[in-house]
Amino acid sequence: MASWARLSPSIVEYFEGEDFYRCGYCKNETGSRSNGMWAHSMTVQDYQDLIDRGWRRSGKYVYKPVMNQTCCPQYTIRCRPLQFQPSKSHKKVLKKMLKFLAKGEISKGNCEDEPMEPTAEDAVAGDFALINKLDIQCDLTALSDDLRESLESEEKQKGKSSKREDTNELIQSQDIEEKLGSGEPSRSVKVHTVPKPGKGADLSKPPCRKAKEIRKERKRLKLMQQNRAGELEGLQAQCEPLSSSPPKAKCNQPKSLEDLIFESLPENASHKLEFTRFLCSSPLEAETSPNGPDCGYGSFHQQYWLDGKIIAVGVIDILPHCVSSVYLYYDPDYSFLSLGVYSALREIAFTRHLHEKTSQLSYYYMGFYIHSCPKMKYKGQYRPSDLLCPETYVWVPIEQCLPSLENSKYCRFNQDSEAVDEGRSKEPDRLQVLYKKAIMPYGVYKKQQKDPRDEAAVLQYAALVGQVCSERMLLFRN
Repeated sequence: MASWARLSPSIVEYFEGEDFYRCGYCKNETGSRSNGMWAHSMTVQDYQDLIDRGWRRSGKYVYKPVMNQTCCPQYTIRCRPLQFQPSKSHKKVLKKMLKFLAKGEISKGNCEDEPMEPTAEDAVAGDFALINKLDIQCDLTALSDDLRESLESEEKQKGKSSKREDTNELIQSQDIEEKLGSGEPSRSVKVHTVPKPGKGADLSKPPCRKAKEIRKERKRLKLMQQNRAGELEGLQAQCEPLSSSPPKAKCNQPKSLEDLIFESLPENASHKLEFTRFLCSSPLEAETSPNGPDCGYGSFHQQYWLDGKIIAVGVIDILPHCVSSVYLYYDPDYSFLSLGVYSALREIAFTRHLHEKTSQLSYYYMGFYIHSCPKMKYKGQYRPSDLLCPETYVWVPIEQCLPSLENSKYCRFNQDSEAVDEGRSKEPDRLQVLYKKAIMPYGVYKKQQKDPRDEAAVLQYAALVGQVCSERMLLFRN
């Protein structure tokens, strides 16, 4: 794992999208369009800056939708975990898990339909179609030779043991993904029985009341009886500790996300849920920093084990300012536990935990929000959250964006008509290029390359990644 002070630069191979491809969301065969690049390696800071400009990775392929042309515009969405409060439906999912673990209870009857991500294959089908159409063949061996000469000191420090570990992790990851699959969970169907014929409510009897109201009434009457013996005062004393004691939450204060997730289970609980976290293979270089999280930065597998059996694997990227959710693979036999929602809540809580040591790490990125796709709108339920403006790359609260999205699939969220992309490419000649085993500014490289098509592709790349990333990352040209 590289230290913060000794990092190899990101190396990417950009290619220009020239056609429309199959959309993994609306299934339009020619509706999706994106630009993409192959990340041979990438630092976590560069990827953080890229996702803050609308990019997202699928394996080593990093892509950015052409927002004003694609059929289903995909807006980067982030949640603010420090202010997050679980909704009623979120609490139901957490309670459902606790009941299953404690008593083995499986919820029956009306289960909320849980929208999930499309399968991994569908979600990036258009992007892999782009790769295949352009017949891109990344010669990793030749590239490694180039890097070995241009970055000799960095390459020599990579031992064979680390390579073997990466290979084993990749094989294990592939085995898990094949076993679990990534299909959507089975849907629960609400069954409405036909009411028996009758004459309506009997006005001579009191109106029907909910069982919860009846229980409250009974408890109130019981407290009134106990009050005569002074027991009510004792109950109040329990809720209001003495001022000399450490301050505690009041009885009527809602439970926090952590309280709901980590609620204690009985000793004779029916099931045991455990979690493990491992570094996994990805283009992101694993890094450590004195002020960073104890686990370091990079890509991780979060494994969910139920009674010794793995039932789900979440793939996350831990970056300088956020935890970014990549994918969730799970066993469809346990879809009744709403593992998609449950894992998202666990990851939000994990982000809050990391923030305690690393204060700048304070956001949870949920990928893309697609307002025009009904099953992808559920991400907007994790509040408070923001959407990224596709033109100026500033964050705007989702509440301010939704009215515009109701009228148009593609929207500029920044209401300041004079605002521009502050991180745009202003000096393309400073862009860094890796060419013929040498690193050089684009201003030098273009004197050796007179092909106007190459110049157009490089300038497009610079415009999409922005000035800062274009100067830090190495654009591989052959």
